[in-house]
Amino acid sequence: MAAAGSLPAVAAEPGARLESVRVLAGLFREAQHREMAKEGVFQDLLEILRSVSSEIEQAYKDSCELVDLDTRLLLIAECFRCLRNACVECAKNQHVMRNLGLISTSVHLIKLLHGIKIKEELLLAALRCSLQFLGNVAAGNGDSQNSIWKCAFPDLFLFMIVTDYLLKCPELVEALYAKLSNQERVTLLELMMVNVCEKNLHTSEEMNVFMRHADFLVGCFQEKYEAVLKLTSAEDADDEEALVAICLLDVLCEMTSSNGQLEYLQTLPGLLETAIDTLRLTHLAGKQTVNVFTVTHAMTGQEEVLHPAVDFKSHLIRLIGNLCYKNKENQDKVYELDGIPLILDNCSIDDNNPFVNPWAVYAIRNLTEQNERNQELIAQMEEKGLADNSALESMGLEIEKRDDKLILRSVRKKPS
Repeated sequence: MAAAGSLPAVAAEPGARLESVRVLAGLFREAQHREMAKEGVFQDLLEILRSVSSEIEQAYKDSCELVDLDTRLLLIAECFRCLRNACVECAKNQHVMRNLGLISTSVHLIKLLHGIKIKEELLLAALRCSLQFLGNVAAGNGDSQNSIWKCAFPDLFLFMIVTDYLLKCPELVEALYAKLSNQERVTLLELMMVNVCEKNLHTSEEMNVFMRHADFLVGCFQEKYEAVLKLTSAEDADDEEALVAICLLDVLCEMTSSNGQLEYLQTLPGLLETAIDTLRLTHLAGKQTVNVFTVTHAMTGQEEVLHPAVDFKSHLIRLIGNLCYKNKENQDKVYELDGIPLILDNCSIDDNNPFVNPWAVYAIRNLTEQNERNQELIAQMEEKGLADNSALESMGLEIEKRDDKLILRSVRKKPS
């Protein structure tokens, strides 16, 4: 137990050493203990990691079996837990650790652990804690981010992406994302999208990781969505910042397509508003000049549209529809933001958005399900000629007058 105003030293004897590191890791969960930590504590942890790393390296170099590997992996995991906890919202400790060389030692040890060809929980725990440490030591600290970048890119970074380790550590994703070029961000987002499509969340830890990723990606989209307007210019058709915004939207569409993940995203502040704002901006941009956001029927059906913004408006409508699925609050929010007329104005056949009609059908159904006010709005728009009746028919909807009240109801779509 720590004396008042001090922290316990790391013991020298192997068994006691593991226990003392474990005690420290627990103490560092509290801000007051993090603030009082001395450099010597982190120097001790550094020496442990270097010593264990050397023992493992030598054993594998000599092709001999390392005695008591489990104990060493357990010690590595506890050291990284301790370091991870110690640098949470503590710039002082982040600075000390970086200057001692803990970042480069950690990267070296992660590479070493990756080379151990065993699928063992202790090894996975050590890897997970080491990556969490890198994430925490980099959080909000540009110098640490630069240090990790120099030590880990590209070899370790690529290994972490391919093996899915990186995506289990949201803090590290955020730190490294800030250092990536736009082209590299697109690659990372595409890999994240594959991960989202294949992932079912079973544990609370997996859900927490997902929520951190969701918060981060929504923030990135809200910050960068206006970049897509650069694509109105033919010269900027390959603008990399716009491509990142498109990729962010694609990932969010996939995230909101899973019931297990949708409920959380439906509650995130500003996401629905941003989707509607982006749809409105791109819709207006397409009307002001002829560009990729302009509705066009010029193609014969044989041509393939290769522009990166193809179906961008379709995906915005898909995202809006997903966010309104069985969610009265979001249905009402779209009404208040004049999003329903906007969606109806975007549901005609468009070669630049070949899937816009089915996604508009889906969105309108989700917006009107058990929502009389939204149904009445569409019915009133159709009566006043503000909604295209043929578009409603193509959605399998029609307006019926009942007791002096206009009702929107589903009908069988007419065969084409």
